[in-house]
Amino acid sequence: MQTTPARSSRITKSRRPSAAVALGLKRSTSSPSQASPRKRSLPSEKSIQYDDEEHLDDTGVIASLADDLNFRDVPQYMEYIRNSMFTDMPEKAGMNSTRIAEVLNFRRRLPPFVTIAHIDALSTSSTRIEREIAELAQAGILRRVMIPHRGAGAAAVGDGLASVREWQTLVRQHEGLAEDLKEKYVSIMNANPASASISSTAFAPSEISALIAIGFLTSTSTASTNSYFGSPGASSLLSISTSGSRHAAGSLEAVGGASATQHIHGGTSLNSSRLSLLSYNFSLPNTGIHIRLLVDARSHLVSTLKKTKYKEMPIDVLRERWDGGVVVHGEREERKKARGEFAGVLPGRTKKWGQFYGMRFDWVLEECLGAGLVELFETGSVGRAVRAAN
Repeated sequence: MQTTPARSSRITKSRRPSAAVALGLKRSTSSPSQASPRKRSLPSEKSIQYDDEEHLDDTGVIASLADDLNFRDVPQYMEYIRNSMFTDMPEKAGMNSTRIAEVLNFRRRLPPFVTIAHIDALSTSSTRIEREIAELAQAGILRRVMIPHRGAGAAAVGDGLASVREWQTLVRQHEGLAEDLKEKYVSIMNANPASASISSTAFAPSEISALIAIGFLTSTSTASTNSYFGSPGASSLLSISTSGSRHAAGSLEAVGGASATQHIHGGTSLNSSRLSLLSYNFSLPNTGIHIRLLVDARSHLVSTLKKTKYKEMPIDVLRERWDGGVVVHGEREERKKARGEFAGVLPGRTKKWGQFYGMRFDWVLEECLGAGLVELFETGSVGRAVRAAN
């Protein structure tokens, strides 16, 4: 038998596993993406796995916002609430210049008004707050704003506070009032620091008409549940048009009641003795649009919770839904967009900006907490959560 060198020169691999493989130290290169560091993707953002059908754990601890802030007095609460109502206009808002101007002008027109419910949500003692409000009102620093028929109890949106200094600044800067009427209004405010209303005899009928038209006075009888969101006096025309068929001829109510003076220049058609029986509330211009915005925002947040099975949601998930999944323009987001992973909508297309003019989630949550519409609780797994109160 002849042998050839081919057989003897053939190299064969050992069938025994190497030590590295036996110890499980061999690095796997099953896919190019694992081997190449250039294709490594950024870590995904932290997200909460939540199902609307789930019942969240409740540790039995009712969470509060009072521990998050430490203010010394009511004016500090008011300043914080007013300055934190809206978010700044984003660089890429998805809105044209006309809409941006509309949003900014709307914010600028809102009165310096803060609800008592909002202050209660941030404070540790509502009793202490009420005592301090009474003292500051008597000292002429704050004035309580009472708008009837705007909710009841803690949920009342017509029960709030305003700074007297800011209020009087608005009066003095308003171009639609005569200088002598401005000073008269300020003087009467200072003489009645703790009173929400004033007798009609304090002003002449023509002065009352001018103050009501601008919004610095409102009749105590014009507000009704039919005009819940209307500005003070908005329902007076309706009351005049229907009063004749509901009240006896010759009575004050038959000609529209107290609201009639808003549409009779000089008020000469009303008997002075009857006019003296009327009273008016001190008010701020544009209070109606402020209240409507506030109530709509409260309702939207609560309805979002009530769409879930158990009317509850982790606070971070609720925040994301309020914000509408808006796009954040940062380095991470730009790289995700380049990879085709871009998702979300521009702020201008969300309800937060389209209907609520950029109102912050934390702000409306505080409003709902103070009004007793929602409550916070600790889950022990996904942090704080929010549930509808009823």
